[in-house]
Amino acid sequence: MEIGIGLPAAVPGTDGATIVEWAESASDAGFPSLGVLDRIVYDSYDPIAVLGAAAAIADARLIGAVLLVPFRGSGAVIAKQLASVDRLSLGRLTVAVVVGDREDDYAVSGADFERRGPDHDRMLEEMHLAWRGEAMGVTGSIGPTPAQHGGPPVLVGGYGPAAIRRVVRYGAGWISGGGGPEAFRRTADRVRAAWAESDREGDPYLAAMGHFALGEHGRAVARRYLTDYYGFLGGDAAESIAARALTDTETLRREIDGYEAAGCDELVLFPCSADPDEIDLLAQAALAAESAR
Repeated sequence: MEIGIGLPAAVPGTDGATIVEWAESASDAGFPSLGVLDRIVYDSYDPIAVLGAAAAIADARLIGAVLLVPFRGSGAVIAKQLASVDRLSLGRLTVAVVVGDREDDYAVSGADFERRGPDHDRMLEEMHLAWRGEAMGVTGSIGPTPAQHGGPPVLVGGYGPAAIRRVVRYGAGWISGGGGPEAFRRTADRVRAAWAESDREGDPYLAAMGHFALGEHGRAVARRYLTDYYGFLGGDAAESIAARALTDTETLRREIDGYEAAGCDELVLFPCSADPDEIDLLAQAALAAESAR
C-alpha cells in the first residue's frame, strides 16, 4: 500500500510559498502522490489551481482528492481544466470526485443542492466524452487531449448504492472519505462485488483519506483545524472526525496496518498544519510503520 500526502491548501492562512515548498519537499521526500481538497466557502485554495502549480514543480503523482464536481456546473469546463493539468503533469493526474454535502458551497455557486446526484452523473458523462475526443462544437472536440489515453483515472467517493454504481460506470476505483479501516473494508467489499458482477476488467483501485498532525501539540492542532473544517456537520460529528486524526507514530502504524489488511491500495494523509516539518515527521513515521511490518 502506498502512502500519499496532502498539500496544506485547505489549512487557513497558508501562503502560496508554503504550498510550493510542500509540493517540492514532499516529492523530494519520496511520497508517491500529492493530494488536494475542495471547498468554496472556506479559507482554502482552488484545488485545480494548486494541481496546476504542483504539476510544474513536483515529480509525484497528483490526486485531485476530492473534487466536488456538481457545483462546478459544466462537465465540459472541468474536463478541459483537468485535461490541461494532466498534460502539464505529463500524465501524472488521478481525479477523485464526490457529490459533497456542504449546502453553502452549492448556494454560493448557484448549483442545485437537491439535484447534485443527477448533476454529478451528467457531468461525469460529459467529462469522459470530452476526454475521448467526442465532437462537441463547431471546431470539434475539447482540447487539450489528456496525456493519459481516455483521460486521467477517476476515483469515485461515497458510500451508498449511487456511489458504487458510479464507480463501476465511470471510475477506475473508489476512495473512502475517512472513518477508519473497518468502515473502509465494508464499502470496499461492496465495490469489489459490484465490479466483479459488471463487465469491467481487472480490479478497482481502492484508496482512502485521513488527517494527521505529528508535530508538537499535534492533538490540539488537529482538533482546532478539523472541528472548524467539519463544523458544518455539527459538534459531535466534527469532534469524532478530529478524534480520528493521526497524531503519534503508534496510532499511525495501526492505521496503516488496518488499511493494508482491508485491501487498500493507497492511503492519502492530509495535514492539519502547514508546518513543513510535518512532511519529514510523516515520512519518518511511515518508514517506521513499514519497518515494523
